[in-house]
Amino acid sequence: MTTIRRLRWDQVVPLLVVATLIVGDLQNENFLTKPNMAFLIQSIGEIMLIAFAMTFVIIAGEIDLSVSSTAALASCSLGFVWQHTGSIALGIGGALVTGLLCGALNGVLVTGLGLQSLAVTIGTLALYRGLCFALLGDGRLNPFPPSFTNLAFKGIGGTWIPYVTVPLVVFGLLFGVVLHATTFGRWVFAIGQSKEAARFAGIPVQRVVFQLFVVNGLMAGVAGIAYTIRFASARPDGAVGLELEVIAAALFAGVSIFGGTGTMWAVASSVLFFGAIRSLLRLNDFTANQLTIVTGSLLLASVVIPALAARIRERAGPDPPSTPRHGPGPRSPVAGGPESSTADQR
Repeated sequence: MTTIRRLRWDQVVPLLVVATLIVGDLQNENFLTKPNMAFLIQSIGEIMLIAFAMTFVIIAGEIDLSVSSTAALASCSLGFVWQHTGSIALGIGGALVTGLLCGALNGVLVTGLGLQSLAVTIGTLALYRGLCFALLGDGRLNPFPPSFTNLAFKGIGGTWIPYVTVPLVVFGLLFGVVLHATTFGRWVFAIGQSKEAARFAGIPVQRVVFQLFVVNGLMAGVAGIAYTIRFASARPDGAVGLELEVIAAALFAGVSIFGGTGTMWAVASSVLFFGAIRSLLRLNDFTANQLTIVTGSLLLASVVIPALAARIRERAGPDPPSTPRHGPGPRSPVAGGPESSTADQR
């Protein structure tokens, strides 16, 4: 009972992934096969790439609803540049620049004009989607060179492991280290807990928030490239609804929508959990409409479950004094900050 009381929600989420894999294997013999695992990793690629950066934005007390449109615009930019130059390298560069500029515009509007990020990114969500149609019209652009699109079908070194695994691991480690082991990460937590207190502490709040939006846009651009490779086409209506899946995964991982709380390992585990659930449902012949219902339910659960976990921990009381903590340790996923937060390091 004492062990259960000490188990935080960000530690529970990885256990849910393991449990889902075990149950899925018992329920369907095709679930843990190499082809299905390869498909699962590919299907969560764009979501996880954006979720890494979105975690920083939400912890800082902001939100970015334009990431799906940014990813689509980056994909369309890639296709547009390739169509007019014949160079995939220039197309990839165009996609990255597009993502960076979209993030920078969001950042300027939020930090420069002092507008609410929710209202700003709802507006830019529509703006960037409109630019997609301006670039490519109503149709899709394909085919791309096989050397480019084959990255979605071939594994690393002839194995079943998709190439998208490489950026997922690299960016996951990079963002995790920055969030939990650097001064910049501590600044992000401090800003999410109290912007005013962060300013009094000498933290450049406006600059940090602007940088978060720029990086978030850049990662949406990377996701747009991955999306183009996976579907072998660029289309103006691509990646619709991606922002909801990213935000749902972050909230389910215990990242507080009010800011100041979150862990990168829980976010990565949450994306894997959502992907495994969807994969298992597809194997059991769930329709697209049924999958939408499940996604909506998980989105609701992403808000309710961490809050309930926090209340249970509060009612259970503090851990017994006979079992010392190694380091400050995080508070509840809704009401407190994690171990890299400024408040817990005092």
